[in-house]
Amino acid sequence: MTEEYHYKFTDWVLLVPMISVLSIWTVYWFEIKFQTNLNSWGIYPRTLDGLKGILFSPFLHGSISHLYNNTIPLAVLSAALVYFYRDISWKVFLYGLLLTGVFTWLVGRDAYHIGASGLIYLLASFIFFKGVFTKYFRLIALSLIVVFVYGSLIWFIFPIKEGVSWEGHLAGFVTGLFLAIILKANVPKPKKYAWEDDNYREEDDEFLRHFDADGNFMEQTKEAENTPLKIIYHLKKEDSEE
Repeated sequence: MTEEYHYKFTDWVLLVPMISVLSIWTVYWFEIKFQTNLNSWGIYPRTLDGLKGILFSPFLHGSISHLYNNTIPLAVLSAALVYFYRDISWKVFLYGLLLTGVFTWLVGRDAYHIGASGLIYLLASFIFFKGVFTKYFRLIALSLIVVFVYGSLIWFIFPIKEGVSWEGHLAGFVTGLFLAIILKANVPKPKKYAWEDDNYREEDDEFLRHFDADGNFMEQTKEAENTPLKIIYHLKKEDSEE
């Protein structure tokens, strides 16, 4: 059985996670190196100046632990997105980043919202729901892996911890679900077996021709099929008694 669409490992599967992780670490290094704080470039809800955070907030982090906690999930989920959904991965990143930022700007509390966690929730949500919607076994398996590894993230879309932008998490989660619904993804479609074809006839099947009407297996070769059956009798004269 062959597939019309194949998953293909490309350089982007490694480059996208590497660029993403390098970007957030470079910005944090810049803040430490030059003793500056760029939090004001984050999303500040319902203010004109806070709109710039829609583009810049995913690159900003308040502490090394905040940065570290976002690094591994960002690398793993972005690699999975590019590998399994390469045709629409750029749309998920671009549209997802903008929609998550706008949603956070609309519903967030009056504070600077920073960090790549909104993007992480976007990726986790999209990969999970898209796998379920496609009903393709490999993508469903991927969805289950996401649930197993990152299922606990669901609790942080609610205001259960002080100082955490649950609004950004919720925005990413909802945006991922929305994109999973509206974006069409190419998934492998297996070709039908010959016996699944509407024009299939048993007498044309090479394999079934090896069985007789009673289901007994008959060894056949092309040479044997084209050679008339010959019956050879051997006569043996019995020894006479002395």
